[in-house]
Amino acid sequence: MNDSLHRKAILRDDGKLRVAVVGAAGYIGGELLRLLISHPGVEVAAATSRTLRGRPIDNIHPNLRGRTRLTFCDEEQLGRYDAVFLATPHRETMRRMPEFLPLADTIIDLSGDFRLHDPGVYEDYYGVPHESPELIETFVQGLAELHRDRLRTAGRISVPGCMATAGILALVPLAEAGLIEGGLAVDARTGSSGAGAKAGPENLHAERSGAMRVFAPTRHRHEAEIAQATGLPVNMTATGVEAVRGVQLLCNARLTPGVDEKAIRGAYRARYGDEPFIRVVAHRRGLHRFPDSKILSGSNYCDVGFALEDGATNVTVISALDNLVKGGAGNAVQCLNVRYGLPESMGLEFPGLHPN
Repeated sequence: MNDSLHRKAILRDDGKLRVAVVGAAGYIGGELLRLLISHPGVEVAAATSRTLRGRPIDNIHPNLRGRTRLTFCDEEQLGRYDAVFLATPHRETMRRMPEFLPLADTIIDLSGDFRLHDPGVYEDYYGVPHESPELIETFVQGLAELHRDRLRTAGRISVPGCMATAGILALVPLAEAGLIEGGLAVDARTGSSGAGAKAGPENLHAERSGAMRVFAPTRHRHEAEIAQATGLPVNMTATGVEAVRGVQLLCNARLTPGVDEKAIRGAYRARYGDEPFIRVVAHRRGLHRFPDSKILSGSNYCDVGFALEDGATNVTVISALDNLVKGGAGNAVQCLNVRYGLPESMGLEFPGLHPN
């Protein structure tokens, strides 16, 4: 944006939170803008791109045509805000975090750099040493369902990965209640948008269309987040499917002796009975009896469910969400709402589409 418009946006005093999105040209950045521009408690004061300064954001995010006059600025134009959302790359974000922290009272990071508590585990999964290990413990995990009280006063928030969010929300209630034990086998499926707007040739339409490509047969980095949250060993496989949006996880877990369907359903009800964005979907019949990411497209819901036979020693846990919303931007906006005492569902009311 030009400098005068940029200063005017920052200086507005209409009672709204002034926010900026750093790295706003990608899919997560675009989804943040979609949600925040329509958010009644927010003024989007800046959206950065290294290469698109001065260009209208609807050139890159055409779904925002007519919704805003905002143009991209570069990071040197950033001022001071109530909150800054970082849609910046893994490995780069940790190095640059000291320059981001002075920009706002609240930093909401959507990279992977501050999700894992142990710098050694980070190096194991990301392939490089952590460059700001002293900052890791200052970040609160951006899952309101698990950390709402801490988020109310958090100045630094790290939003989990999309598949990690689906796995954590599905498995933590059972792990906390002592209903499962031993290692967890997690089979994840994800749409092409999960690879980002700058994905390589493996995501060309000619290569992706009709494919079910196992791109991480072992050790996907999100398995470390699920293991951290559940306290149980995790082996995770990830497959790219033809969908554009969506994540669906199937998790196989060994039950503690004596656990039955009633106990599992009770654990979910106890943890999520009052949650605005978690629904337990585990029905005996019907077309939509288990979680399906297709009907969640554009929404901030995570649906969780399960299946087991009478007398079974293992349970299959199923979860689904939109990777760009509850798996990313929507989760970040939910954290913003909690942090500033706004209604938690504000700006996130869209229920998804059916048919889609």
